Amino acid sequence: MTLASAVLRVARQVRWYMRELTDEAAYERYVAHLRATHPEACAPSRREFERMRTDRQESDPRQGFRCC
Repeated sequence: MTLASAVLRVARQVRWYMRELTDEAAYERYVAHLRATHPEACAPSRREFERMRTDRQESDPRQGFRCC
């Protein structure tokens, strides 16, 4: 394994970790799930997905309250 390939592998792992940590990959997971379970359904836009997710989180009493 060369140094360049090792650096590239580490960079990919860091990118994956950061996307999971910030939940940026949630939309891609949701669309993949939707296509697998309901192929006839139209996937929402990323903006619509984020709005649905925010509304769901705010309506859940276990989430507490938003300060901002």
